[in-house]
Amino acid sequence: MQFSSALLESAVNEFSRLPGIGKKTALRLVLHLLKQDEQQVAHFSETIARMRKEIRFCKRCFNVADGDFCSICANSYRQQKTICVVENIRDVIAIESTQQFNGTYHVLGGVISPLDGIGPDQLHIDSLVERIEKENTEELIFALNPNIQGDTTIYYIQKKLLGRDIRITTIARGIAFGGELEYADELTLGRSLQNRLPVEKYMNR
Repeated sequence: MQFSSALLESAVNEFSRLPGIGKKTALRLVLHLLKQDEQQVAHFSETIARMRKEIRFCKRCFNVADGDFCSICANSYRQQKTICVVENIRDVIAIESTQQFNGTYHVLGGVISPLDGIGPDQLHIDSLVERIEKENTEELIFALNPNIQGDTTIYYIQKKLLGRDIRITTIARGIAFGGELEYADELTLGRSLQNRLPVEKYMNR
């Protein structure tokens, strides 16, 4: 791809670093910005820079937040003794879109995957166990992607919670094995949450 401007080429290269954005799409985005008012483009760039600089992660659940705690953890109308365990922030957004869950979350930051060099110590598992003990959690819902890595993570956490008086469930198999939560339609994901199963039945299926 040939460019008549080094600045244009540099901007296209930066946009193409984003996931799912190729050079052609990046060029289309950059040309779109060139057509916009200078103030609008300045506001766009300032918003991105401010987001990266000021955004935080909730001290309780590791969701994105504007302060020490996210809006979900700070909401007294949520069921604070129910925790939905997810792999990443995209899964929180996917579940919230269903409007079928009124509890809180705990973002692990990944799943156990020895082949990728990801072990339990690299995830927010210990903080989850501490949180359950401290807050007297009543139900833990696993909403991890239905694949080997997700199942391994569920099994590991379940073992760490043996002997504790807590209901442990997982979303129903409305999500196909090997699928990903963020790509599931809202109806399927919502029904999976409503029809969640005791984790013992899930792991021994």
